[in-house]
Amino acid sequence: MTLQQLITLGITASLVAMVFSLGLKTATGDLLYLVRRPVKLVRSIFAMNVVMLIFAVAVALLFELAIEIKIALIALAVSPVPPILPGKQTKAGGTQSYALSLLVLASIAAIALVPVSIEIVGRIFHAEFHMPVARVLQPVLVTVIAPVVLGVAVRWLLPTTAERMAHPISVFAIVLLVVACIPVVITSGMTFWTQVGDGVVVFLILFTALGLAVGHLLGGPEADNRTVLALATGTRHPGVAMAIASLNFPDAKAAASVMLWHLVIGAIVSIPYVRWRRAQHAKIAATEPDLQKNGNSQ
Repeated sequence: MTLQQLITLGITASLVAMVFSLGLKTATGDLLYLVRRPVKLVRSIFAMNVVMLIFAVAVALLFELAIEIKIALIALAVSPVPPILPGKQTKAGGTQSYALSLLVLASIAAIALVPVSIEIVGRIFHAEFHMPVARVLQPVLVTVIAPVVLGVAVRWLLPTTAERMAHPISVFAIVLLVVACIPVVITSGMTFWTQVGDGVVVFLILFTALGLAVGHLLGGPEADNRTVLALATGTRHPGVAMAIASLNFPDAKAAASVMLWHLVIGAIVSIPYVRWRRAQHAKIAATEPDLQKNGNSQ
């Protein structure tokens, strides 16, 4: 097995373990959260896969950028939520049920949405772009649907065991992901930073910043839900995005490095928003006991 195959296996295993650990903490009702709220589901998909795709296509049409940057932005815009995101969303004060349900349902929706979106983009640019359903199904099934369903099943059958397993598996997944990604970030860094002058950093920052703003505005009246959708709209699954790029642009090797660095830059750009939402969540949580106390005294 080559080093590249080991790295790919390590990243995939870490994502599977991470989602499995989420499933161990997830009740069946959490997964059905958005099924019971179809309007919220449609609004979420609209923010993530319609508004952001319009932005990416507009950038590609209006700016003279390297083809790798255009490919990366469009591929990211049609991709679903990354498996590592729900933990970050809940730590920022987001609703856990919404975060987990969005991870699963947006991934399932991507199986149909990604091929259709790529076909539409191809017509806009008068090119033969395509993305078979099977190529989307594989990463979604392996890294999201199968592990979360397995985790939920273990929790339902062995709740005490699931509770004990969840944290150690989550820690293992994070450590494995960091170890597997270090050589990728180092090797892709040389390719990525040569494109700084082409505006890649600026547009990756804009992608995340716009995603945060759009998701926050369309997240609905509940503050914690706005946090979840904002982070989901600004961050995407690089595995699906790279599959789109490799199939339609096999010679654009640098596009993969742009997609990987999107996670790094997106995480940095999100820090102020996450801190603000965490503070807001804590403030609201602190006022609730006072409101209950006042209500009981009247």
